[in-house]
Amino acid sequence: MNSDTETCRHINTRGGTIAASVFGSGPPLLLLHGFPQTRAMWKPVATSLAASHTLIIPDLPGYGDSDAPADVETASKRAMAISLVEAMDALGFSTFDLAGHDRGGRVAYRMALDHPARVNRLAILDILPTSDYWARMDRSFALKIYHWAFLAQPSPLPETLIGNAPDFWLEWTLKSWTQSQSLDSFSSQAMETYRRNFTDPVRLKAMCDDYRAGATIDLDHDLASRNANQRIDAPTLVLWGASGIAQSAQTPLDVWRNWCSDLRGDAINSGHFLPEENPAETAAALSRFFT
Repeated sequence: MNSDTETCRHINTRGGTIAASVFGSGPPLLLLHGFPQTRAMWKPVATSLAASHTLIIPDLPGYGDSDAPADVETASKRAMAISLVEAMDALGFSTFDLAGHDRGGRVAYRMALDHPARVNRLAILDILPTSDYWARMDRSFALKIYHWAFLAQPSPLPETLIGNAPDFWLEWTLKSWTQSQSLDSFSSQAMETYRRNFTDPVRLKAMCDDYRAGATIDLDHDLASRNANQRIDAPTLVLWGASGIAQSAQTPLDVWRNWCSDLRGDAINSGHFLPEENPAETAAALSRFFT
């Protein structure tokens, strides 16, 4: 596919409609965003990556303009990965490169485990595997990622509390995960899409279901993969913020070596939101790896 013009596609899958931006030239690269964001988070690095790749940048199920999963089970990373593989099939891509940040990183590594023939190369941004996070949930780490337990509480507790002050909760969360402790890295256009997640009750519930799945079915899938000695065979790049979330638990490469057969990685001078806080360094690292 060769196109310098960004198009928005709405792709039907068994898990619902996926909204995705498609543009660029070259082999396909699927970019998956994280919480509490939308596909807009990739814009600061997209122009650079589109010079060598056809970019497919979807909203995850339940976020942005994509349909929301029906329940916690369909909000699992395995179910999301299936929907996105189907979307790539619909676009004509049987294999592709893959990068995911935050929740998108969890979908990405699950896709690499469940659909190894589809993923050529994998990049994971500022996370550790879900089961490793739960296993390291000591006092210090629990205070840093309190939202994991909060958002996983039964409906409608977190939805109701956040829904009464959505802008406050979103802005507090974004600020607290950046290196600068501010919103300076986020464009007004991106913030507009992020706010929509929190003012739409359907999307707010979907985001909580994402975390409910993380505390239950996603954890079970991780543990089953580890018990079966399943590994990610695709060449894998791990990037993390020097003051981000992943580095606060353990050196990320030490953890990912237990999961990946072919691994490399480095820290980026940023907080959690690498593509927005330090787009130049992030784009350069991704470009080197994928080209």
